[in-house]
Amino acid sequence: MSLRSIVQFAALLCLAGGLARAQQPNAPADTGTVIKTETKLVLVDTVVTDKKGVYVPDLTQKDFKVWEDNKEQAIKSFSFEGDPASPNSGQKRYLVLFFDNSTMDPGDQARARDAAAKFIDTNAGMNRLMAIVNFGGTLQIAQNFTENADRLKSVVSGIRTSAVAPNEPVSATATPPQLGNTPQLGRAAADFAVRDMLAALRNLAKSLNTVPGRKILVLLTAGFAIAPDQLSEVTATIDMCNRSNVAVYPIDVRGLATAVPLAGLSGPASRFGALAAFSRSLLTPASFTPGSLAFFQRGGGGGAGAGAGGGAGAGGGGRGGSAGAGAGAGATGGGGRGASGATGGAPGAGGRGAGTAGNAGGGRGAVAGAPAGFANSPFRTNPYNQSRDLLPKLPDSVTTNQQVMYMLADGTGGFVIQSTNDLLGGLQKIAQEQNEYYVLGYTPPESEEGSCHVLRVKVDRGGTTIRSRTGYCNSKPQDLLQGNPVEKTLETRAAGTQAGTVAASMQLPFFYTSPDTARVNLAMEITPDTLKFEKEKGKFHTAINVLGIAYATGGSVAARFSDTIKLDFADKKDMEKFKETPLHYENQFEVASGRYNLKVVFSSGGDSFGKLEAPLVVDPYQTKDFGLSGLALSKAARQASDQDLSLDASLIEDRTPLLFGGMQVIPSGSNRFKKGEPAIFYAEVYEPLLVTPDPQKQTAVAIQMRVLDRKTGEQKSDTGLMRVDLPKTTGNPVIPLGERVPLATLTPGDYVLELQAIDTAGQNVKRSVDFTLE
Repeated sequence: MSLRSIVQFAALLCLAGGLARAQQPNAPADTGTVIKTETKLVLVDTVVTDKKGVYVPDLTQKDFKVWEDNKEQAIKSFSFEGDPASPNSGQKRYLVLFFDNSTMDPGDQARARDAAAKFIDTNAGMNRLMAIVNFGGTLQIAQNFTENADRLKSVVSGIRTSAVAPNEPVSATATPPQLGNTPQLGRAAADFAVRDMLAALRNLAKSLNTVPGRKILVLLTAGFAIAPDQLSEVTATIDMCNRSNVAVYPIDVRGLATAVPLAGLSGPASRFGALAAFSRSLLTPASFTPGSLAFFQRGGGGGAGAGAGGGAGAGGGGRGGSAGAGAGAGATGGGGRGASGATGGAPGAGGRGAGTAGNAGGGRGAVAGAPAGFANSPFRTNPYNQSRDLLPKLPDSVTTNQQVMYMLADGTGGFVIQSTNDLLGGLQKIAQEQNEYYVLGYTPPESEEGSCHVLRVKVDRGGTTIRSRTGYCNSKPQDLLQGNPVEKTLETRAAGTQAGTVAASMQLPFFYTSPDTARVNLAMEITPDTLKFEKEKGKFHTAINVLGIAYATGGSVAARFSDTIKLDFADKKDMEKFKETPLHYENQFEVASGRYNLKVVFSSGGDSFGKLEAPLVVDPYQTKDFGLSGLALSKAARQASDQDLSLDASLIEDRTPLLFGGMQVIPSGSNRFKKGEPAIFYAEVYEPLLVTPDPQKQTAVAIQMRVLDRKTGEQKSDTGLMRVDLPKTTGNPVIPLGERVPLATLTPGDYVLELQAIDTAGQNVKRSVDFTLE
């Protein structure tokens, strides 16, 4: 599921352009980026106050100590930004007023905007630029950075409405949806709103990356509850803010009226269950044809669970259920967790399979095991990844809706203003921090790409309080091999006529992110038996370098990416075991609508290399259009749960996972399926009428899935029209779809999967994808 609305993303592109204009030609380099890759320097902004909350300006470098992952680091650089002698003393300061209109009632919003207008009057100036942002389902840049107080006050006035409601109440008697039941739309709408809000913050922070120095984001909000399965969104948002040096300062606009403190994360147990996204009703009762639209279901008997032996089984691997038959033999387990990233392996007691990279232990079963090579893919759960440690420990007094405020503030070095009706005083307190902070720099130890690290700062002076960001993640850039001689070699092979010697396959589903722009979710399956391994430090090691180039008509480059896959095995037996199944690889890149020729070249060294080439056609798209994405075929879907850090890794790498009904769909790099394998497709419908005030009255959307013989065109399967449940007020035109492909009714052969989407406005769009059943 795309968590960024199309309108929101277009606004962000406008913001990025505006930010570039806001910078001065001779502006100093950004001193706030967490990792300076060219010098491998981690910069930690630190605010120090005394017991009375007064800033302490007279500390020296020797007064500070910095730890990364509990190991003290030598401080290599030091400055105090409030010192006129600081190298950045003349740098402009940037502050964003972010109005979360989705949570504020009209009265609270009016008070917040009145306080903001008074704050602007006394704080906007030549070196203090402000911007105003509204969120009400989509992100609106109401005013880009400016020092013009009159313009800012004009923009900040007035009440704004919201198309989403993260705090929409849900009936206390509501029960988790079962097979064929109508989903809880109120809860689903709230979940959409929470994810969209966090995605808006994350993308705004990303756009602020090029703005120099420490940026302050004042979040005026009434807060919203966070469920455990949404922690990945919070983690990724904190990481993006830290990468862009954005400190978040939430203000609880509810003032003195606060709720009773609650322990732990909020949300009933049913929120862990996946919501079926479709109802059984159709546009007209007469056109009803039963389908299998409740594939993504969890619980004792739901879906196609991961086998106890680690493979994709046929039973439900949910809590308290029996684990399905795995690749080896099945076993009945009382709540054992299926091997979410595994295939093969012997059955284990209690559902604990011993499959490759299996995840045993008490917990929840997965719908289908991930591809075998997934354990070694860039989307795997990194064993060194401590991404959840970016989330700070919450104070005991935090109320339900304030949990996310404290996570964002403590994780980025800000603080929360709450339990006060003096909103202007809170804003003034935040503004003082635009200069009152230290910048500490140290050279980080070498670490795994994608790994996250916890930071801690101490001051050797009694009676002080220290605030700094909680950590950073060592994320890969989009073009990892840029400037590397290896990339030049791969470019030569991409342009040449020589065919590759390593077998592989790839699929290229795409999903629109803004007008005439799509994200391509490239997925590959690489045959690993010819990959070159070398013995390093007692382990069998290889590094697979990957280069992808999308050539437009005429040979110009429209998009590119490069990457390195590092694999290590303790002994030869593990290496040989790895070579038995294809290596699963994924990457993402954005490209404008058009016709392209995509070439992907990869090599692990030596003379052997792989080379794939395929046409890529992205149709034109505008936000006013009813649209449909490409179709992603999959052999695996797994829970996007609070216990699975692979979702954290995807979001932190700024990659958008395919989410549907609480599940993460893993796109396959091959369109070939074997009898008995699970087959799933994922797609997105884009319905512009969903951003209207009452989408339920404006439109209805239905889909129809057909399977055709590729050679004769004969229809082999037809679901008929199936109505899609629309969230009551999403404010987001994206409708994610997930459905099982009916392989059981087919004989081996070549087929076409065709998906049609229609709405009550008479708009109709089709997509298709080829697949083979062996």
